[in-house]
Amino acid sequence: MTDQSDHRFAFGQNWQRYMASVDDAQIAAAGQSLKDLLGVDNLDGKRFLDIGCGSGVFSQAARRLGAEVHSFDYDGNSVACTAALRDQDDDGDGWRIEQGSVLDRGYLNALGRFDVVYAWGVLHHTGELRQATENATLTVADGGTLVMAIYNDQGWISCYWLAVKRLYNSNPVARAAVVAFHLPYLFAARALVRAVRGQLALERGMSLWHDMIDWLGGYPFEVATPEEVKAFAESCGFRQLSVKTCGSRHGCNEFVFENRAKT
Repeated sequence: MTDQSDHRFAFGQNWQRYMASVDDAQIAAAGQSLKDLLGVDNLDGKRFLDIGCGSGVFSQAARRLGAEVHSFDYDGNSVACTAALRDQDDDGDGWRIEQGSVLDRGYLNALGRFDVVYAWGVLHHTGELRQATENATLTVADGGTLVMAIYNDQGWISCYWLAVKRLYNSNPVARAAVVAFHLPYLFAARALVRAVRGQLALERGMSLWHDMIDWLGGYPFEVATPEEVKAFAESCGFRQLSVKTCGSRHGCNEFVFENRAKT
């Protein structure tokens, strides 16, 4: 899908609203998510690149796990969110934050390469998913790890969600209508099910409401099947370590890849 630069969703504004509810428990949940994904107890001595850092929660989690962190985002409000989190910690050393784009290969080349590259729910919002993914692979050190979450391709249902996202971003009246129409399914019913299961808190320390707004408004929007993502990563010299799919549902498939080139 191309030509999605018009009516871009204000990701950073949504993250700024989310930040009002962030606490140490959510940072800890984000850190546990990183440890589970990577199969480690800490990130001591590792260089960690957070592509599209958003709220900055995972950058802060990685820093608290001992990593040297570099965070960047295309959205200036997201950069501000991340900087605010860094300023809350006593020691800001070892954590650099910048505004930049994963589509800017010159910028990425200047960063060098990292032991862990984290691109969660980001590359499919660039409008150039294939190029963004290829660029992300170039930042991974030999033997390093690339973590990605990419929207699942549901065929015609994904076309429906693309239309919803375009409508959401077209004008304020349409935005309110989109939220009202989807609220019973994406928020109320989901919250009820999770409450019954005793799982009201979202995994990875996220917020149910802000997660819904991100889903309804998140544009540009592209999708891929797990097989497509795996094949492309392998063509770039990576091997898949793990994958967690969402089946036939909407949402992200989660991937962990290793750069097979070793020094």
